[in-house]
Amino acid sequence: MDSTRVSHNLGDPKIRQVGFFVPESSTTDSHKILSPSHLPVPEMQNSVHGQVTSRSYDPSENRNLETGIEKREDEEIEVIKSRSKPLKEKTTKAERRALQEAQRAAKAASSNVEGSKAVAGTGRAALGKSTKQSSQKKAGPSSPVAADKKAGDRPLDKDRKKDAPHPRLQFDDESRMEKARRRAVVNPTESRTRVELFQHLPQYEHGTKLSSLESKFFHLDLVHPSVFEVGLRYSAGEISGGNARCIAMLRALQDAIRDYCTDHEKALVRYLTAKINSYVSFFAECRPLSMSMGNAIRFVKSRIVNLSLNYSEFEAKTTLCSDIDRFINEKIILADKVIVRHAFTKIKDGDVLLTYGLSCVVEMILLYAHELGKKFRVVVVDSQPRLEGQALLRRLVAKGLSCTYTHINAVSYIMHEVTRVLLGASAVLSNGTVYSRVGTSCVAMVAHAFRVPVLICCEAYKFHERVLLDSICSNELGDPDAIARVPGRIDVNYLDNWASEDNLRLLNLMYDATPSDYVSVIVTDYGMLPPTSVPVIVREYREHLLM
Repeated sequence: MDSTRVSHNLGDPKIRQVGFFVPESSTTDSHKILSPSHLPVPEMQNSVHGQVTSRSYDPSENRNLETGIEKREDEEIEVIKSRSKPLKEKTTKAERRALQEAQRAAKAASSNVEGSKAVAGTGRAALGKSTKQSSQKKAGPSSPVAADKKAGDRPLDKDRKKDAPHPRLQFDDESRMEKARRRAVVNPTESRTRVELFQHLPQYEHGTKLSSLESKFFHLDLVHPSVFEVGLRYSAGEISGGNARCIAMLRALQDAIRDYCTDHEKALVRYLTAKINSYVSFFAECRPLSMSMGNAIRFVKSRIVNLSLNYSEFEAKTTLCSDIDRFINEKIILADKVIVRHAFTKIKDGDVLLTYGLSCVVEMILLYAHELGKKFRVVVVDSQPRLEGQALLRRLVAKGLSCTYTHINAVSYIMHEVTRVLLGASAVLSNGTVYSRVGTSCVAMVAHAFRVPVLICCEAYKFHERVLLDSICSNELGDPDAIARVPGRIDVNYLDNWASEDNLRLLNLMYDATPSDYVSVIVTDYGMLPPTSVPVIVREYREHLLM
């Protein structure tokens, strides 16, 4: 064994000093705290002589130290228990059952004191009901507090019901449909070949609605002639397009307002609104209303409600007619001109512009750019059965534009030549979804796959706060016979008797929903903005959109 190695006492504890150390000479006995800095430390090695000086280990000091630490820990635990929230004592099942029985007995005794007629043992539901009735009788109508509360809640509930939007009629609800048939002016024949997935939408035999209206021409005293005429044109399909339908409806309402008369005892505001509602119902029976028409109807009703009571009947009707003229000029006509100016900045020389169907604002953009000397080519994409693009093609060729005409089934073959896509819209919803004629989503999806920017040209009055994720919940069904025929091919008659086939259904959708992911920018009269900014326009400019 090495003789130079210093032997240590195995019983000597080696304690390391941690934290602030205060020498014993600078503290009194009253300020000593049991901490690692005040523990007894044995003398260590002498740095000069290299010797170790040690003292014997006293077990009593270690015992006193442990006792002090345990005492302090007990005190800290008691403090924590006193500050914490007392825990709920655990009870047995029998004790809880006895407590419930005691509560039931006390409740039954209190109800008997209040004069309740409840019989003991009828159960908790009957007991609660009798207690509620007794408390209502106790308050009674004679109580001023209850009377004030009831009187205060009644107008709030009435206003809340008035502000709530009217639920859309679900045509698969038999009870509501029976009520609608009794008050309907137009009674078309329901289709025998209904598509199961679209039972919630109106499905009628096309052609029966128009004949029903014509037979009632001299018997409808409650419908204004101008309103009746526009309804007939809606049913016949003579008026198409969102702006054209909206303007025709507003002009008909103008004529009806001018000819409307009220008694001296009646208020124009109240009874004119009811008359407008009847006209709107007639328009909806002729053809389902578009979202832009709904916004225009909301504008007319808001102007009627905001009329001053000091106006005479003539002044009120004149004000309403001027407001309708202002809405048409500012929100439709001038808005289209602003959209044309914005979209023109995106057209360059040598561009190949693709459009789908027939959109009046897109047509104005193309003609305006051609008049200003822009050199570009137009690709008109069309689809059956309406073939609206042919009318646009004729007008563009007549103005001298270079055009290419194709059907939607060949859009993927020509998209590689296109530099920009210009599309119209029937409505733009709050989540950025574009609601337009069927086939628009297909064109936008192909353009997105080819990395071609898609520009949606839409007036701000067509923005709507609704959210639409598919084309099933809200849509319009066209004539199924229209897709059974091939234009210009009389010999193709394979589907002439399709209605007699039990396992065959034809579906002719009028609109589809284009997700915001396929839209690059929306050109409006408020400027060019991304689809994510649509809810901002709806929220911040709602009053300006309908003023």
